[in-house]
Amino acid sequence: MAIHVARTYVASIQNQQLVKGDLDSLGFAASKLWNIARWTCDRIWNETGTIPDDGPLKAYLKTHERYADLNSQSSQRVIEELAEAFRGWYAKRRNGDDRANPPKYRKNGDDHPRSTVTFKEDGFKHDAKNNRIRLSKGRNLKDHWSDFILCDIETRPDVVVENIPQVRAVWNGDEWELHIVCKHEIEARSPGDETAGIDLGIKNFAAVSYSTDDHELYPGNALKTDERYFAKEIAKCNSPRSNKALRLRRKRSERRSHYLHAVTRHILTECVERGVGTIAVGNLEGIREDDETGEARNWGDRGNEGLHGWAFDRFTNLLTYKAKAEGIAVVTVSERDTSKTCSCCGQKREANRVERGLYICRGCDAVMNADSNGAENIRRRLDQAEKVTLNPSVDRSSGRVARPVVNLFRRGEHDPSSGQGTFAEQASICKP
Repeated sequence: MAIHVARTYVASIQNQQLVKGDLDSLGFAASKLWNIARWTCDRIWNETGTIPDDGPLKAYLKTHERYADLNSQSSQRVIEELAEAFRGWYAKRRNGDDRANPPKYRKNGDDHPRSTVTFKEDGFKHDAKNNRIRLSKGRNLKDHWSDFILCDIETRPDVVVENIPQVRAVWNGDEWELHIVCKHEIEARSPGDETAGIDLGIKNFAAVSYSTDDHELYPGNALKTDERYFAKEIAKCNSPRSNKALRLRRKRSERRSHYLHAVTRHILTECVERGVGTIAVGNLEGIREDDETGEARNWGDRGNEGLHGWAFDRFTNLLTYKAKAEGIAVVTVSERDTSKTCSCCGQKREANRVERGLYICRGCDAVMNADSNGAENIRRRLDQAEKVTLNPSVDRSSGRVARPVVNLFRRGEHDPSSGQGTFAEQASICKP
C-alpha cells in the first residue's frame, strides 16, 4: 500500500553572512506580530472573557501594518502558532496543571528575539539544480518588488529534497538554518497480525506488552534527571528571560525530543520484528482527575512535577506518524481500571497493587510487574470480545509479565552533555 509521509530535514545555510541580516529582520518581525496578536488577545479577553481563535485574529490583524512585514502565509502561521499555544494552555489547565502559564510575549528585555519564520508554497521557491531556496520577504521589508532572500543550502548526502510543502527558517542560537519538510510516497505493508499495548507512566515512561507474550519496560530515569537538572540551572539564572536561561530551555527541549524519538524508534523496531500490526496506547486525558470525585488528583510534589512534565500527546503523535511508515496502526484506548485489573483472571481490586512496581492477584495468585500488567490490559482492549480463560492454578510468577525486559537509555560516551543516546537491554527485574 502506497502512503504519503512527511519528513523534516535540517539544511545548513552556506552563505550565512550574506543572508543573516535579512533573516534577522524576518525573525524580529515575526516576534513583533506575535506580541501584537498576544496583546489583542488580552484586550478581547478583558472585554468578552474569551480568547479568539486564529480565524478571527487573522481577519482582525490583516490590515495591521506589521502584518505586511512578512509574507501573508508566514504572518498567518505566526497567529496560528499563538492560537495553538493558547489551546495547549487550556488543555493543561483542564487536566489540573495549575502551574501552566498562558503564552508569553516574545521579548528579551527591550529587544525582540528571533522567532521561527514559516514559509508555505507561496513563500518560497526551491532550485534543486543549484541547491538554493528563495524566501519571500514581506511587502514592508522589500527594497523593490522583486526583493527576496536567496539561501545556498547543504543537507546530508543521503537526503533527497523534493515535494516541499513548507520551509522554516530557525535560529539555533548561533546561526540560521532551514528546516525543510518533504513529502515522500512509500510502500507500507503491515508486519503482521500481532498486537501490542503501551502503558505510559512516571517511573517507567513506557511499558509494552506484546501478544507474543513478550513484555518490555522503558524507565524514564534519563528524562526525569534532565528535568530536575535544567530546572535547578534555570533557577540559578539572574532572569528567566536571560540568554543563559533561554539556552538552557532550548537544550532541555532538544534532549527531551531526542529521548521521545529514541523510545518511539526502539518500540517500533521491536514491533516490526514481532509482526505487530496494531498498537494500543492508553488514553491519559483523565489521569490528573480522581475517578470518583472528578477533582484534581494529588500525586505529591515529585509526582506532580513528573506528571505535568509528561509529553503525552507528543509521544503518541510521534509513534503514530512513524508507525504509519511501517504499516502499523496506532489507536488510543481507555486506561480506566487497567492498573487495578488482573490480566490473568480479570479480578479488579485496587489492593492487588501491593507496591509501586508489584502486582499480586489475590484471586489467582499471579505475581506480575504492575506496569506490564497494565500494558497487557490495554492491549486486550483492542478486542473487547476477548475472553480470559486462564486456569487460576497456573503459576504466572516466572513469566515475562513478571520479569519484563528493561531497556535503559544510555547517553553517548563521547559527549554525554549532548543528550544523544540509545536504548540498551538490562537484565530482567520484577520491581522496576
